[in-house]
Amino acid sequence: MAISRKYGRTYHYPFSPGTTSDDRIIVDYWKYVSAMKELVHTEKLDGENNCLSRLGVFARSHAAPTTSPWTEDLRRYWQLIKNDLGVLEVFVENLYAVHSIEYKNLDHHYYVFAVREGEHWLGWEETKFYAAMLDLPVVPEIKRMTPPHQQAVFESEVKQIVQGSGMLMPFDAASGVPVTMEGIVTRNAEGYAMEDFACNVFKYVRKGHVKTDVHWTRNWKRASLKNEGGKYVDNR
Repeated sequence: MAISRKYGRTYHYPFSPGTTSDDRIIVDYWKYVSAMKELVHTEKLDGENNCLSRLGVFARSHAAPTTSPWTEDLRRYWQLIKNDLGVLEVFVENLYAVHSIEYKNLDHHYYVFAVREGEHWLGWEETKFYAAMLDLPVVPEIKRMTPPHQQAVFESEVKQIVQGSGMLMPFDAASGVPVTMEGIVTRNAEGYAMEDFACNVFKYVRKGHVKTDVHWTRNWKRASLKNEGGKYVDNR
């Protein structure tokens, strides 16, 4: 039995080309997006979903705290802040280990993308507030906007955004060639109930973004930061 509840599955837009056989698509997404007062596009990053709560540091499964070597530094950080979390669960994209994409403009290894408080997902401004309190960055914010009146206009803009390289300078980890961003995540700027997650967060992922296989953990490497030796770099 899980110790805590894991992050919900984010549904793909129907025009997202990077779906796999086990991904879910939300065909009628527009009725939810168009009803939002404000939405936020953030850059989808190629890392591991980690959760920091008073109970430990969790990976995708919340059956038990993670003990992976690429979370060792994060678990040391958690020791410093665990007593301050209370009922908050802070979700971060862990970029410590290089996956399919290697980023050349990393200021940090851990980027907050969501905060849950009990049965409620916090709004984007509250999420940024708690990230700042914990001295952690948030995932790159691409754009905040009021949904346009036409669905076609929205989809066209999303497709245009994902043609860019993003803010962290992504490179194909295998070939070393510059690539476009992995995709974007769109969320309601306001908070919402935990049970309403699936109709408040959506994603677009480019095709062919996953290049790693089940054996990547055997030969993983630590991601370099652009300012090595800074305060966010471990001492190893």
